[in-house]
Amino acid sequence: MRFRKFRSLFLYQKMKITIIGLGLIGGSLAKDLRKYKFATELIGVDANDIHANQALEMGLVDELATLEQGIKDTDLVIVAIPVDKELEVLPKILDGIKNGTTVTDMGSTKKVITDKIRTHVNRKNFVPTHPMSGTENSGPSAALEGLFKEKIAIICDSEDSGPQHLALIEKMLQLLGMDIAYMSSDEQDHSTAFVSHLPHAAAFALANAVQAKEDRNIIFDLASGGFRSTVRLAKSSSSMWFPIFQQNNHYVVDSLDVYIKHLQQFRDALKNEEYKKLENLILNANKIRTILDGENPHFIKNEEKLVKLYTKKQ
Repeated sequence: MRFRKFRSLFLYQKMKITIIGLGLIGGSLAKDLRKYKFATELIGVDANDIHANQALEMGLVDELATLEQGIKDTDLVIVAIPVDKELEVLPKILDGIKNGTTVTDMGSTKKVITDKIRTHVNRKNFVPTHPMSGTENSGPSAALEGLFKEKIAIICDSEDSGPQHLALIEKMLQLLGMDIAYMSSDEQDHSTAFVSHLPHAAAFALANAVQAKEDRNIIFDLASGGFRSTVRLAKSSSSMWFPIFQQNNHYVVDSLDVYIKHLQQFRDALKNEEYKKLENLILNANKIRTILDGENPHFIKNEEKLVKLYTKKQ
């Protein structure tokens, strides 16, 4: 895994961008890409007519189009739909784009998707990307300006993407204020199983556990900020998260096994009144603060290479 930290800004040329999926991620991208003038024209595609029209009314996009219309004569296609739908849509996009069009996606799983288009004639036009950012809300109204700032974006299998397409996506992510990590698709799925998919699974399980209590109404009356922040992810869309778990089931199961082992250690320490052991478990968990608050030494600044690789012309 490699990291790159970008901070400088660039002047941008005319850029027609088509966003497929106008929910939280697609809508937030539209807001920022317009704000920073990276996009001079934004085309929206969404299978949900209500969401599509809402995005148009909100000014997230300049016009709506069908998938076939949206990918014609555009500079960049951004796919921001659930990963099961992406399996159907991505090959059609690569079939229909012109030679110079760059395609990227925002999906949380990568191995199944990259395997699907591995031998496609336009594979080099595709840059698999996963921005590690989001909220529990969905739909165009959930779109937020600055959602991606100071977050990490993962680019997968960069050696399989054409240098001009890779540079364009690096440039876009840099503009959004993101730091970039480079991984294989398999490594991405393994890593995000622990830092993204496991927390969602735990939140879903916690929400189900509390709702299963007979006196749950009293519990909810007592719910404090700590409980609400812990269970917040359980409000995330099932249409998004069910296919993520499905596609990354092997690594999610591995992460759950590790998590359950540590839960059992807490349970056993309490059950057996081993309070010194319980205190040590808490103190060990406290070490996460130094990890999360520290500057990652693996980031490498390399803005000059970004400028040289970006070859798009007016």
